[in-house]
Amino acid sequence: MSEEYSIRVEQSFRDIDPESWNRLSGTSKSTRTEDYNPFISHAYLLSMEESGSATSKTGWRGHHLLLDKGDGTLSGAIPAYLKSHSRGEYVFDQGWADALERAGGNYYPKLQCSVPFTPATGPRLLTNGIDSAAFKQVLASGLRQVTERLGVSSAHVTFAPGDDVSALEDEGFLTRTDQQFHFINNGYRDHTDFLDALSSRKRKSLKKERRSALETGIEIDWLTGSDLTEDIWDQFYAFYMDTGSRKWGRPYLTREFYSLIGQRMADDILLVMAKREGRYIAGAINFIGGDALYGRHWGCIEDHPFLHFEVCYHQAIDFALAKGLKRVEAGAQGEHKLARGYTPVTTQSAHFITHPSLRRAIADYLEREKSEVQEIGDYLDEHSPFRKGDRQETDE
Repeated sequence: MSEEYSIRVEQSFRDIDPESWNRLSGTSKSTRTEDYNPFISHAYLLSMEESGSATSKTGWRGHHLLLDKGDGTLSGAIPAYLKSHSRGEYVFDQGWADALERAGGNYYPKLQCSVPFTPATGPRLLTNGIDSAAFKQVLASGLRQVTERLGVSSAHVTFAPGDDVSALEDEGFLTRTDQQFHFINNGYRDHTDFLDALSSRKRKSLKKERRSALETGIEIDWLTGSDLTEDIWDQFYAFYMDTGSRKWGRPYLTREFYSLIGQRMADDILLVMAKREGRYIAGAINFIGGDALYGRHWGCIEDHPFLHFEVCYHQAIDFALAKGLKRVEAGAQGEHKLARGYTPVTTQSAHFITHPSLRRAIADYLEREKSEVQEIGDYLDEHSPFRKGDRQETDE
C-alpha cells in the first residue's frame, strides 16, 4: 500500500455516510452477497444509537475508527465503543477487570469493537474488498495505536471471523475461544429429511416435544416485512420486557429500537409469534442474513411446556429449510440446543491488554480455557443427536 492513509474517530453513526459504510461492510442493498450480515449494517448500528439503546448514557460511547485514503475516500472502518462496564457483550471479562482493579489499576474505560448486545460472528475490520488482507492489517495496527494513545486498559474485538483475528494476532492481540450452537443445513430437502438424519430415539423425542408445545391450541405465525406494524412491535416488546426483566434485571433495548429497525430493515427481520385463543402470547425475533438466520431473543406472557424450544429453535430450522438458508445461529450459550439439532461451533475474539502483568496472566488463562473449550466441544459432538455418519459439518 503505497498511498497515504489516516485514521480518524467518529462518535456517532449520524456522522458516517451510510452508503460508504455499507460498501465496506458488505451490507449495501445493491451489492449484497450470501455473506450479508444485517448486524453490521449502518441501519442496525444507527438504530442502536438513535433509540437510546447504545449511547454514552448506557455506557456505550461511540468511538468508531475510520480509515481514510488521501483523497478522502473511506477505505476501512471498525465499529467501536468506549465502555464503562462489561454488560451486553457475551464475552465475559469481569474477572479481568476485578484483577486489575485489585492491583490498583483502572480497567474501565475500555475499547470495545463489536455490535452492541449481539453475540453473532461478523466482520469487525471492514474493508473495501480490494486487497482486503492488507487493509485489515492496517486497521488492526491502527486499533492497537489508538488503544495505546487513549491510555485505556484494553481493546476487545468480539465475535470476529478468522481473517480478522489473524490480522489482530499479528498486532499482539490475544485470541480467546468460546462456543455456540448452530444448526447446519446439510442440503436437507425439507424438515422430514432433516429428521431422518437424527437417531431414532432423538427423532421420536423431538417430534413429541413439538406436539406438546402446541397441544393447548397454540398456533405459530411468521411475520416479516409489512407484517411488522407498530401494534405487533408493542406486543413483542411486552414479551421482551416481561422475560428480560426476570432474566437480566434490566433489558437492554428500548421500545424505539424496534420501531427504527422496523422502518429501516423490515425485510431482514422474522418474528416467530405464538398465538393462543386469538392473541399473541410469545415471540422470538430473528434477523435474516445472506445465508443464515440469526436468532436473537424471545419473550412470553404465558408459560407453556416446550414453547420456548418451539418458537426459538424448531421454527428457526423450519424457516431456514423453507428459504434454503445454510445455517441458524441461535445466540449465545445453551447446551440444551444440542438435542434440537444444533451443533457446537467455536467462536473467537481478540484482546489487546496494555498492562504487561495482566496481559501475561490473561495469556496463560486463555491457553487453558482454549483447551477446555475444545474438550467440551469434542464431548458434545460425540453426543450429537445425529446418526453416525450424518453428523453436521460446520462451515466455521
